[in-house]
Amino acid sequence: MTEHKVKVIPDGLGPGATAPAFTLPRDGGGSVSLADFAGRKLVLYFYPRADTTGCTKEAIDFSRHKAAFTRAAAEILGISADPVAALDAFKAKHKLSIALVSDEKHRMLEAYGVWQEKSMYGRKFFGIVRTTFLIGPDLRIVQVWPRVSVAGHAEAVLAAVKAL
Repeated sequence: MTEHKVKVIPDGLGPGATAPAFTLPRDGGGSVSLADFAGRKLVLYFYPRADTTGCTKEAIDFSRHKAAFTRAAAEILGISADPVAALDAFKAKHKLSIALVSDEKHRMLEAYGVWQEKSMYGRKFFGIVRTTFLIGPDLRIVQVWPRVSVAGHAEAVLAAVKAL
């Protein structure tokens, strides 16, 4: 684990920037890469931990709207540092329809600037700051939602996808 503070959005990683490439393991086995989505819209939402209250609500919200995202020619990937086994259990428990991706080594999390120092109850630790990126068909970042509040977020992202 890299022990350094990272900005929520690294310099140069806003709208118009090329999205950092990745290849990571996903739920159900296999792997997924950014290149797999060339020519399609992609929603990358980073969440702190599977099966916690806010993360569960967010995953259920994105799953509930998955058909609408599909009609708008967009795919959704939820990314956390959880191991694949935890993602599989989370997906099965809540009947999620979206793909979940594991970044246990934090390479993608750091590349997207979402792995950073946090504080809770006076304790400092490193973790994921809830953030969403909308990637266009050209694999460039279209929009970023930093420090996401879960309520209404999936709907806001869907509206942006439809407008693209």
